[in-house]
Amino acid sequence: MGSVSLKIGDGTARFKRATLCSSAVNLLMLFSVISTNLFALYAFTYSPKQHINNPLHHPHKNISLISQQVSLIIREIDSSQKKLAQMEKELLGYDTLDLSRPNLASELKLFLQHHQLPLGKDSRTGITEMVASVGHSCEKSADLLSQYMSYKVSGPCPDDWSLAQKLILKGCEPLPRRRCFAKTIPKVGLSSLPVSLWKPVSEKIVTWSGLGCKNFDCLNSKKLSRDCVGCFDLVNGYETQKYVKARSKNDFLIDDVLAMGSGGVRIGFDIGGGSGTFAARMAERNVTVITNTLNVDAPYSEFIAARGLFPLFLSLDHRFPFYDNVFDLVHATSGLDVGGKPEKLEFLMFDIDRILRAGGLFWLDNFYCADDEKKRALTRLIERFGYKKLKWVVGEKIDAAGSGKPEVYLSAVLQKPVRI
Repeated sequence: MGSVSLKIGDGTARFKRATLCSSAVNLLMLFSVISTNLFALYAFTYSPKQHINNPLHHPHKNISLISQQVSLIIREIDSSQKKLAQMEKELLGYDTLDLSRPNLASELKLFLQHHQLPLGKDSRTGITEMVASVGHSCEKSADLLSQYMSYKVSGPCPDDWSLAQKLILKGCEPLPRRRCFAKTIPKVGLSSLPVSLWKPVSEKIVTWSGLGCKNFDCLNSKKLSRDCVGCFDLVNGYETQKYVKARSKNDFLIDDVLAMGSGGVRIGFDIGGGSGTFAARMAERNVTVITNTLNVDAPYSEFIAARGLFPLFLSLDHRFPFYDNVFDLVHATSGLDVGGKPEKLEFLMFDIDRILRAGGLFWLDNFYCADDEKKRALTRLIERFGYKKLKWVVGEKIDAAGSGKPEVYLSAVLQKPVRI
């Protein structure tokens, strides 16, 4: 609300924009100026009735009275300006971190400083100053954020990616930029496409700090999520069969889904894409897919990148950084279940709808339904968007890596309608 982004070189700046709030402030300021002039005019022209016949009687008293009135008016104006400025900051919502805190890192204070435009207010946009782009919820984690911004300028960055991810998961997103050099790991042994899609990734080219497992064998022996059981095994695991060989009626084949696409499928977005196998299968079919992921318990981002694919390090609480109606296909698994209140999933679904083009496909792949109420709630939410149901399957699968009990899953391929 009330901000605009401008690309400058390799950076993004946020600017303060004139809003309804600022318009109201301007009106109040205009009222204050008019009131000031009226008071001043009154003070200079008023004299008691008994002195009408002798306007020069006690002139020093008149001057003193005028001086007192002017001082009072100036104090009132100054107080009103401060109150209005504070109201504007609170309503705009961007200035939430108190830079006067003594324990804030100096780099954080420097990054968050406002910078006036050198030529003043822009006549076309109403922009007056550059404002740092930092997540609104960072105020709740100011101590962690200050720790993240404590480093030696132009020196090596601390090995604190897990701290950065912790801040992101707490809603502090985007994080401020830093003036230090990130730790580098030699990426030796990388292969070119398409060999890289299925070549085992070396354990030496990923970061294991902050993780419980220190190798891929350890990761493959665990159930990291419902969609990632042995998902780092590109030789002997189920990843080699995923999307090309069905294990249940809920498993749709990738070629069957692509055949449903109206106007063809060229670019896609995968939400909670595990180790990137969906994007790999799409790459084999000349479809570019961006995989949304975080490094929760495993080095997903580096693993996906080593396969020659595009990882997007972003939480699902963040608005997708894409323009409207750009993707031909959006693929989501149980990672779509963000938990919490139903409104949270509703906001996420509306953002998915925003980035998916008319006629594009939304592939809901093996979404875990904990109970019938959750299934009904999701069904009602999807039906609100008016998507055409090209394929809709509700079935049971055995939780082989967990309790061994049957679980209910929903898989669907939905087509976004044209809205006028």
